[in-house]
Amino acid sequence: MLENYREDLNVVVVGATGGIGNALVRALLETPRVGHVYTFSRSPISEDLKQCSQITDIGIDITNEQSVAAAAQRLDGKLVDIVIVATGLLHAQNLAPEKSIKSLTAESFQAVFMSNTLGPMLVAKHFLPLLRRNQKSVFSALSARVSSISDNRLGGWYSYRASKTALNMMLKSLAIECQRTHPQAIVIGLHPGTVDTPLSKPFQKQVKPDQLFLPHNAAESLLQVIDGLTLEDSGNLFAWDAKQISP
Repeated sequence: MLENYREDLNVVVVGATGGIGNALVRALLETPRVGHVYTFSRSPISEDLKQCSQITDIGIDITNEQSVAAAAQRLDGKLVDIVIVATGLLHAQNLAPEKSIKSLTAESFQAVFMSNTLGPMLVAKHFLPLLRRNQKSVFSALSARVSSISDNRLGGWYSYRASKTALNMMLKSLAIECQRTHPQAIVIGLHPGTVDTPLSKPFQKQVKPDQLFLPHNAAESLLQVIDGLTLEDSGNLFAWDAKQISP
C-alpha cells in the first residue's frame, strides 16, 4: 500500500484509539513506505503500540482549538505526508440519531457538529502548515454515505447527516484553497462503510453480515483508496471501494 508516495512517510492519525483509527495505525505500521506515525487521541494508545519506535503519541481534543494548536506544535515543524482524521460522533449518553424532527435538540445538534464538522476542520487549520508542499500529500477525514443529499431516501438522523454534509462542503473549500497553497495536496472525505466498532454497534442488526466490515479490513481498504488518489480527486467523497459518492 501507499506505493504512489515517497518513501519514509510521516503519517498523522487523529482519533487513533477509535475502532477505525486503531486499525489504521496498525495497518500503517505494516506498510514499508511508512517511516513514522503520529497518533492523536483524547486517551493514550494501547501499551503494545506505545512500545513501537515508529510511533509518537500525543493527546488532543479536536473540539478545543487550543488543544489542536498545541498538538500540532508538538511535531516541532516536522513535515507530514498524510493526515487522516478518523473521528466521529453518532451517539453518546443522552445523544442518539434522531428518528424524527421531534427528537432534535440544540444541544445534541451542537455536540454532533462540533465533533463531526468543526473538529476535523480545526485539525486542518493547524496541521495544514505541516503538510508537505512539493510532493504528493493528503488531508482526509472520515465522512459517511448518509451525508449524500441525493442518496437520502430514509430521512432521520438529522444532526449526523447534516454534520457530515457540512464536513464535505468544508473539505471541498479546503481542496480549492490548497490548489493555491499546497498544489500537490489532495483533500478528500472517506466513507469506510459500516464497520464493527462501538460507533455502529447499536445499529448493526439492520446490516447484512457481508456488509459489516472488520476494522482491519476497513483500514486496508481506506489506505488503498488513499494510495490511488490523484489531484483530480481532490474535494470529493470516496467510499471504501474507491467509488465516488455523489453530493
